[in-house]
Amino acid sequence: MKKPHVLLIFQTRFEESMAMLKGIAHFERTHHVWTAFHDDQGISEGDPQWIRGKKWQGVISRHTTPEMAEACVELGIPLVDLNDVEPYPGVPKIRPDNVSIGHLGAEHFIERGYQKFGFAGFFNNLWSCERRDGFVEAVRLSSRECSVFDVEYPGDSTPFWEEEQISKLAVWLKGLPKPIGVMACVDLRAQQVISAAHAAGILVPEEVAVLGANNDTIRCELADPALSSVAPNAFQSGYRAAALMRDLLSGRQPKAMEQRVEPVGVVTRHSTDVLAVEDRNVAAALSFIREQACHGITVEQVLQHAHASRSQMERKFREHIGRSPQSEIRRVQLRKIRQLLLETDFPLKRIAELTGFEHMEYMCVLFKRMTGSSPGSYRVKMQDKAVVGGPEPTNGS
Repeated sequence: MKKPHVLLIFQTRFEESMAMLKGIAHFERTHHVWTAFHDDQGISEGDPQWIRGKKWQGVISRHTTPEMAEACVELGIPLVDLNDVEPYPGVPKIRPDNVSIGHLGAEHFIERGYQKFGFAGFFNNLWSCERRDGFVEAVRLSSRECSVFDVEYPGDSTPFWEEEQISKLAVWLKGLPKPIGVMACVDLRAQQVISAAHAAGILVPEEVAVLGANNDTIRCELADPALSSVAPNAFQSGYRAAALMRDLLSGRQPKAMEQRVEPVGVVTRHSTDVLAVEDRNVAAALSFIREQACHGITVEQVLQHAHASRSQMERKFREHIGRSPQSEIRRVQLRKIRQLLLETDFPLKRIAELTGFEHMEYMCVLFKRMTGSSPGSYRVKMQDKAVVGGPEPTNGS
């Protein structure tokens, strides 16, 4: 029998869309239930008449519009909607569990000892409000309060709007107690928070730790410092959408018109990779170590930057973060080594150069002592463990 022809509407410029497509492809490889055409430019989003040009048996869309949903209902075509907006009547939807995303963000800060919390979002987007409510709920369950700064999102980010937001966020951040953990509704908003902190002369993450959501890898890595983010499970969303489409094509109705997908976890990068520390000497030292550890710095250089004696700094470090300045330098270097082993094919000699080690052999000895594995075996193990469909949550250690 001829396989049904399914239209996939996913703009591949979005990392989340690519992860969803991987989930759909994984389902199709194991079930072989249809053939697919991929509208990777989202033409169908702006021109619902495009859907009428061919006899589709089903549509899975990340960019669903009211006009698209109406056209599918009119033509009797099953539609699975992955757009994170309010549901359309009669259209089954799969979307992230945004309340859980907010909860994870709050728990991430609470585990790091934060007592003060903030949230920056967009009050005119349902998904942002859900993430805000989850964050605030988790904070209040721990008997703490949260400052909220919500604005209207115009639907598109322009340089002029960005500049205005950074200015307003800077005023908000200046008035907040420090240290504080601030979650943003999405990585774009979190980038604005970081830029506002820089404009206000506030240290990130030492005074304001910043957490985003969606884990848009490129955006997170381009932030300064690199942005921690809650990773939704877009791969699982795509997989579930494909399974739901199989059922719809077979005439089976969904048990629920809306499914929520739990997030993967927090991917920790520099913007939250610190414990809540009120001591400004320690905060300055941590900031210097974070920025310079992979340039082969010494403890003496840290002391000079933080304007403290060795005995004073040793005592304060052990009091506030439970380790010495030298151990913190090594921890930052180790994190970078792990990242390079996982994300690049650089030889060990090059990795040693990029992480502040004059001798590759010493780096290998130190890495094995701290992790129990040699750099080479660690790289192989992590490649073997890699799971299709999303990043592995990290704790920054």
